[in-house]
Amino acid sequence: MATAAPFDWRGVAGRHWPLLLGVLAMALPTLFSLGRGPWSTESGVHGPIVIATGGWLIARRWPEIRARMVPGFMPLAFAGLAIAVPAYAFGRAFDFISVEVAALLLALLSVSYAYVGPAVLRMMWFPIFYLAFIIPIPGWLLDAITQPLKLFVSETVARVLALFGYPIAHVGVTIYVSTYQLLVEDACAGLNSLVSLSAIGLFYVYMLRGSNWRYSVLLLALVLPIAVAANCIRVAALVLITYHFGDGAAQGYLHGFAGMVTFTSALLFIFLIDKLLTPLRNALADDTAEQP
Repeated sequence: MATAAPFDWRGVAGRHWPLLLGVLAMALPTLFSLGRGPWSTESGVHGPIVIATGGWLIARRWPEIRARMVPGFMPLAFAGLAIAVPAYAFGRAFDFISVEVAALLLALLSVSYAYVGPAVLRMMWFPIFYLAFIIPIPGWLLDAITQPLKLFVSETVARVLALFGYPIAHVGVTIYVSTYQLLVEDACAGLNSLVSLSAIGLFYVYMLRGSNWRYSVLLLALVLPIAVAANCIRVAALVLITYHFGDGAAQGYLHGFAGMVTFTSALLFIFLIDKLLTPLRNALADDTAEQP
């Protein structure tokens, strides 16, 4: 069987070096901004993981990409760039990181379309969708989505701890325990964990359970209650630390440590549920196999 010739990276770089420089000129400043901004916070902790694993998903199928690549319709590629480049400049100039990252991805998608064509992009739909998780959620959308979660977490924690005799009450997203007042912020409301868990859970499901789409949908649907339950435990733990050891203990190192423990525990819980649901997964796989 004949072996495919190695890809001529030097030749491509020599012929298209202005395009490569343009891509680097857009990508490097954006990655630097993400590293200093969203990726340094709890809500963006999944960003570097998504880029690394997304790149690996593409690299592992490189032989298939080479076999199917056919240049796309150039006017459509230029139309994508005509939208992406001004949007990138706008996001960069006015510090709208969400617009900047989304425009960068659109530019990369347009360039990829021009070189490999629509058939390859359809084949690589999952890595493309998965890489979209690096787009930071805008603050206004974050606030709108987290508000119901913050209310639910606050009420649940207050009611449960009140059953154990703690002097606790809540007004909206503010929890009062003894003489202390705690505000349930976005980091404690579940959305930050939800975004990260969804990204990593999606990768896990695609790699191990992708052939069973019904079970994959079920497992992904469980990410939301797992994230919210884990953050209820996190907030309860911080309330108890505040009550017994003071506000300084809860807002110091333990606050960040609680976030890491919560995320890791929720991720492990997803793996555990996947293990416990093995009979259901097998049953769904059998049903799929029996269908004509």
